[in-house]
Amino acid sequence: MIRALLIGTYEMGRQPFGLASPAAWLRDAGVDVTCVDLTRDRLSNDAVSRAGLVAWYLPMHTATRLALPIIQRVREVNPDAHLCGYGLYAPLNASLLAELGVASVLGPEFEADLADLAVALGEGRPPPAAAAPLPRLTFKVPDRGTLPPLALYATLSDAAGASRLAGYTEASRGCKHTCRHCPIVPVYEGRFRVVAPDVVLADIRAQVEAGARHITFGDPDFFNGPAHAVEVVRRVAEAFPNVSYDVTTKVEHLLDHADLLPTLRETGCAFVTSAVESFDDRVLRILDKGHTRADVARAVEACRAAGVMLTPTFVPFTPWTSLDTYCRMLEEVAALDLIDHVAPIQLAIRLLLPERSGLLSDAEIASAVGPFQADGLIYPWRHPDARVDALQVELMALVGRRVAAPRREVFEAVWVLAHERAGVSRPLPVPAARAAIPYLNEPWYC
Repeated sequence: MIRALLIGTYEMGRQPFGLASPAAWLRDAGVDVTCVDLTRDRLSNDAVSRAGLVAWYLPMHTATRLALPIIQRVREVNPDAHLCGYGLYAPLNASLLAELGVASVLGPEFEADLADLAVALGEGRPPPAAAAPLPRLTFKVPDRGTLPPLALYATLSDAAGASRLAGYTEASRGCKHTCRHCPIVPVYEGRFRVVAPDVVLADIRAQVEAGARHITFGDPDFFNGPAHAVEVVRRVAEAFPNVSYDVTTKVEHLLDHADLLPTLRETGCAFVTSAVESFDDRVLRILDKGHTRADVARAVEACRAAGVMLTPTFVPFTPWTSLDTYCRMLEEVAALDLIDHVAPIQLAIRLLLPERSGLLSDAEIASAVGPFQADGLIYPWRHPDARVDALQVELMALVGRRVAAPRREVFEAVWVLAHERAGVSRPLPVPAARAAIPYLNEPWYC
């Protein structure tokens, strides 16, 4: 029997779904599986030396960067192991992974292919070719039994200020939209896959039994399949009436499916995350976001009318950002009374250009980027106004120093610094007091 070692390096403070799901498939195939979440566990040389297959879950940029030195270490400890990368960022970085000695690269629909790979290696057969880039899977209930307990992961601070253990699951994968900056698009190309509601409910049940009182749905867009989404949350509310949840969906879906927002509130939705990205209509067109600045204001009002908390995310620093438009972004956040809704890191994020980014064909991007940086997994770009790049660096440092500070306090510091750098003096408006904003206490988002 082959021994498989699954390694996760970062999954935004969550108990890693990307280890639990393939673990179920591998164990069903008779494979001896060890899961190591490096955010909570240490990787022992003994575990590495005993493994015939070592596989890294690479769902996002940070996770992949953190994996690179671990791949080199594993090769040194166990040069005979078959190395595999799987998840969204694996095919995006296939060439680099191959240079590091990773022999098999699987995409984000990886479970069956990973099980087939392990069985073939255990039987002494050559690694099989992947069945399809995006196979249609009949998903299994994730096996979380050997992962660190939920109490070691991110928690929800609810509207009453109480802390709730938070779990995580996925009711769908991929996205039918094609935003040009999104790393999902080059891999899924406008397609998405749904997970059977029975599987989602069983995964949530296991986490509730382990103490979870809140569930994050990690779907890139929960309303890609609105009928499926509503069925899932209604069944969750019926089975677990004291469990809250959060979802992510596009601004345009909040408007197109505004009639479903009361259902979210009634079934226990604590907040909805939406990738606003910018209030600059030009930038929104370039990113192909499918919404406008005016749409954002309408979505905010639709959510408030339905009693749903909206949590916007941003990519405020792009080649098209100016000091003036950055300050106007802050002013829009304040005018819409969203200061407490925005995680401070969202005020400092710089546009990432990974391999196969849809933005690399943009003329302005092409003139601003340098050669691919393997250590950073990006095409670096430089703003034509050096003051904008300098402000982003200052703000990232400011946010990093104040991870535990109240959101409003950090926003005020960002406001002052940005307006000083822009040479503008403008007092921060004082909005009306509102109820506390529920949020997950993991401070980093990329």
